[in-house]
Amino acid sequence: MSDVDDRFVWTPRPADIERANVSRLMRTHGIDTLRELTQRSVADVEWFWDAVVRDLDIEFSTPYEGVVDLSRGPEWATWFVGGRTNIARQCVDRWAERDPDGIAVVWEGEDGEVREASFAELRRMTDALATTLFELGVVSGDTVALLLPMAIETVAALMACSKIGAIWVPIFSGFGPDAVASRIADARCEVVITANATLRKGAVVPMKPVADRAAEIAGGVRHQVVWRRLPEEPTDMTEGRDVAWPELRDAVAPVDAEALDSEHPLFIGYTSGTTGRPKGAVHVHGGFLVKIAEEVAYQVDLHRGERLHWATDLGWIMGPWEIVGSLALGATVVLTEGSPLHPTSDRLMRQVARHRICVLGVSPTLVRAMRTTAHSRLGDHDRSSLRVLASTGEPWDPDSYRWLHHEVGEGRRPIVNLSGGTEVGACFLSPHPIVPTKIASLGGPALGMHVDIVDAGGAPVAPAAVGELVCRQPWPSMTRGIWGDPERYLE
Repeated sequence: MSDVDDRFVWTPRPADIERANVSRLMRTHGIDTLRELTQRSVADVEWFWDAVVRDLDIEFSTPYEGVVDLSRGPEWATWFVGGRTNIARQCVDRWAERDPDGIAVVWEGEDGEVREASFAELRRMTDALATTLFELGVVSGDTVALLLPMAIETVAALMACSKIGAIWVPIFSGFGPDAVASRIADARCEVVITANATLRKGAVVPMKPVADRAAEIAGGVRHQVVWRRLPEEPTDMTEGRDVAWPELRDAVAPVDAEALDSEHPLFIGYTSGTTGRPKGAVHVHGGFLVKIAEEVAYQVDLHRGERLHWATDLGWIMGPWEIVGSLALGATVVLTEGSPLHPTSDRLMRQVARHRICVLGVSPTLVRAMRTTAHSRLGDHDRSSLRVLASTGEPWDPDSYRWLHHEVGEGRRPIVNLSGGTEVGACFLSPHPIVPTKIASLGGPALGMHVDIVDAGGAPVAPAAVGELVCRQPWPSMTRGIWGDPERYLE
């Protein structure tokens, strides 16, 4: 079987094109083709990103005076100049007001436990934790480390930090003490939010001892807020430092989301790796909110009230991506604890059926594992809710891509294959679900991303030639530099 296949593996139906979010944007502005929209999105950057804000109803409590400011150079571009916003307001509070009973988060533990939180319930959880952080002395601009499994409490934690202007530092839940400590120390976190333990591949994985040892190594940690994910597991609490997760009482005092400058730091995303000095990419409220909402709306075509699940961890960029992107659109994010292949290799497909997932994100590595273990069980599960498959993280091999398309997608669902990264805060390349796709293809430039392929001298290469991928213009979610080390960023 050839590694290169130029035939289209999926072609959208007229109904798919008609209902797509990106088609709505095109109709609003009298644009007939995706090619025309793509070209205009980079030819007139200010028009495009302002159009996104309006189309997706993204709130700025203080309207921005300009879309982008390049006065310090493209590497230090600022976006939505003079505007004020807050991701917690956009993702939680406004939906709690408009649709309080709508489901914000669905969570499934590896042991099969399922919990849901409405937007109103998520707001109460967020406000209770924000109050706890206030009481611990956390103020706007402080950094808070998050060492947590994927759970409703994790969403509340990052939204509580966002609401009060604290900067959250998501850390991969499987890291050991040294890797955790290096990130706590580099970000100068004085508060850590963690769980006592989690379940992974059928085993209890302690997390609090990792946080304790990391705090000891890093120094400077004043408090730890501890969620008892497994209440039956012994949990040592250090008096004066460790604080229990706040209990939800009937009356939780509401906490207003602080109206933050669009460029106020939101989180520090550390690049992968456990050795060497960590590199923390700084992402901000305005830019990350707008770009990620745009991707989730136009690339994977998530609609309000639908459900998205990406098999990932908070420590990878797709964790914040799925949480912020789903909730910003008033959709539901589905989070799961542990391995997507445990307790049975068809767990992911059982989740699609059980939770009525509409958009499912996977990595090629996960799909290769499913090919060898879950193939015979796929037909047992209802996939009628599933509309879009998505992937990122590494290149595809054609056979695994075909397997996902035919066996999971049943030959009639698009695979939206994204390519980006932690520093990008988004993707450079992506298909869109209103045009045909080819096997293992990245489609082309994402909207608003002025990408090119160049040689060693910076000149564009000929079609089909190999070169370096560059982006010739800034975009809203690009990193605002490496935390605490602007010179290293410029290098």
